[in-house]
Amino acid sequence: MAKEPTTLREAVVYFSDPDNCLNYLVARRWPRGVVCPTCGSKQVSFVPSRRVWQCKTRHPKCQFSVKVGTIFEDSPLGLDKWLPTVWLISNCKNGVSSWEIHRAIGVTQKTAWFMLHRIRLAMQGRPGGKLGGEVEVDETFIGGKSRNMHKNKRAEKIHGTGGADKAIVFGMVERDGRVRAMHVDKRRRKELQEAVRENVEAGSAIFSDELLSYEGLSDDYNHAVVNHAVEYVSGNVHTNTIENFWSLLKRGLHGTYVSVEPFHLFRYIDEQAFRYNNRKDMNDSERFSAVVSQITGKRLTYDHLTGKDGSTTAL
Repeated sequence: MAKEPTTLREAVVYFSDPDNCLNYLVARRWPRGVVCPTCGSKQVSFVPSRRVWQCKTRHPKCQFSVKVGTIFEDSPLGLDKWLPTVWLISNCKNGVSSWEIHRAIGVTQKTAWFMLHRIRLAMQGRPGGKLGGEVEVDETFIGGKSRNMHKNKRAEKIHGTGGADKAIVFGMVERDGRVRAMHVDKRRRKELQEAVRENVEAGSAIFSDELLSYEGLSDDYNHAVVNHAVEYVSGNVHTNTIENFWSLLKRGLHGTYVSVEPFHLFRYIDEQAFRYNNRKDMNDSERFSAVVSQITGKRLTYDHLTGKDGSTTAL
């Protein structure tokens, strides 16, 4: 088998071979041998003419491909299109738009948009313990700037000042470590402090701005506040690390994706958090491999993505 790719150019060439695609996914999905996704049996045989496996146990769907049970399931697109797309979104610092994918791999923009959302589902992190040490917390507003809107659109969208009518994102980041970020409805004390206590170890050092919603954290944490009306750094007290994450997030949302609906925002947050959390300890090929290793057991249909199935549950 050819050497696994380490750059985008190598990935495009490598995954143009269907056998390379198959072998790469099998090695990460079934490192201990192929298992039937329906019954869990290891008694399976490979059918090379169709690149599928046949389970020897009699049951419905006894034939299965490497796509079954993954984000790729039921997609008519080949892995030669899927895998380079996964590489791009895993490693492009500011994300990659559906229009770019549409032009690059020769699919419709609508298809590319659906592909990217399915990949974002694979990028969603699994809980890996609470944050600890020195943790900065902050919130930011996501939404269009009124000065950039036509006056008619401004009258339709803007009904208040400051963050009114904008989406709120709350984040927590370890200095030189991981970030957790989420879309919240309000930035009141109940919502923000509940998120902090769920994600940060008690006794950790917490740094925040002077927002009144953070009052009371000193009961469980070593809480220090910086007054941004006076200064941005006071010795070791600042929120510059989380502000850096906000700049990365907004650069992608405003520069690459341009317009993101609030009900999809959490997917874009997960995408940026994945790249941020793996920015130092992984190279491009390792980040790509990490996403591929998380494709199993995650399914996103177009009807669910667009709300046509009536579901309101976020994946």
